[in-house]
Amino acid sequence: MCSFLRTRFSPWTSSSSFSSIPPRLAPPPSTLLLLRSTNTTTTTTTATRLLRPLHTTRTLKMRIPYVPDPPNPGQSPEDAAVVDRVRQRRHPRPLQPLDLALLHSPPVADGWNSFIGAIRTRTTSLPDSLRELAICRIAVCNRAWYEWAHHAPLAVQYGVSQQFMDEYVKGCADLEGQVTPEVKDKCKAEWAVGDEEWVVLRYTDEMTRNVHVPDEVFAAVKALFDERTVVELTATVAAYNCVSRFLVALDVGERNATGPDAVVHH
Repeated sequence: MCSFLRTRFSPWTSSSSFSSIPPRLAPPPSTLLLLRSTNTTTTTTTATRLLRPLHTTRTLKMRIPYVPDPPNPGQSPEDAAVVDRVRQRRHPRPLQPLDLALLHSPPVADGWNSFIGAIRTRTTSLPDSLRELAICRIAVCNRAWYEWAHHAPLAVQYGVSQQFMDEYVKGCADLEGQVTPEVKDKCKAEWAVGDEEWVVLRYTDEMTRNVHVPDEVFAAVKALFDERTVVELTATVAAYNCVSRFLVALDVGERNATGPDAVVHH
């Protein structure tokens, strides 16, 4: 059995026995595995060896229950309007686990939706790639893997190199100590990573880990960005530190015990 599997499995005796199992006990399709039998010349799939998960010693779940989706029909018109506004921002996606945690308090969910919506869609001075780069670095610093899983693909979509994400955004613990001029030259030549990316990462690290930003780091930010962009970058880093701390404290999305490379099913 593969060592990376977190859940232990045992085989059913035959494929016909699968049909006799009550639906509520049958595993979802994503958890079904096929054992493969091999010989020296060919590999054949043994379809009769279906596997199902057994109970684990630790159940991964958020620390409070999610609100139902759709929410309870008895909610007030004001609370229903909050849900509608959150749905509008998420469209065409459904409500996310983060939404279903926040909606325990509709006023908090409403303010959160407005604030984060502005950070995500109305910070027009800060390039999308730099915004997502900062958010991903926050996720790494705070081990907020739910946040990483949602934003790392966006960073790549907006033009950040996947190799740069793997080696430095995710893989480099100490940017100040490990990123030498030679490293910067390599990243610029191979992945078009320039001064803006490094300054955003360093600023994000200082705000996230130390809160107080050294004068020389802030001077580097001001040298590259105008005042509106400085405000938008600073607000983005502050906002997503808030997001990551909420996610990790409640284990929203059940990602705390995983890591940045775990497969996510939305």
